[in-house]
Amino acid sequence: QVQLVESGGGLVQAGGSLRLSCAASGRTFSNYAVGWFRQAPGKEREFLAAINRGGGSQYYADSVQGRFTISRDNAKNTVYLQMNSLKPEDTAVYYCGADPTFHTLVVVTTDKRKDLEVWGQGTQVTVSS
Repeated sequence: QVQLVESGGGLVQAGGSLRLSCAASGRTFSNYAVGWFRQAPGKEREFLAAINRGGGSQYYADSVQGRFTISRDNAKNTVYLQMNSLKPEDTAVYYCGADPTFHTLVVVTTDKRKDLEVWGQGTQVTVSS
């Protein structure tokens, strides 16, 4: 089974950029679609972006469309989230998650009957004003 570890979080000023990485262990990483999510204090986990197994298809939440870009390098077993034009409201713990089914990534935060096969532990992103 795949295990995920996020990195790249930190403190950044509003308007700045960060690139998060989600590194996977296991030889079957290319069998999984991967998504990024975030959870701010007192709020529910929010879907941000997903990428399919081969990396050729991406889907974004409206809140990050045009600012965030998801990509993957299967040779490095890594998925990235490039975050630009960051705002204080982007402050949250950011998680990556993986599942064989792309659709599950998109609906997992709204359909309580579903869960992802794998979740990472999260990385904190803080955007100062």
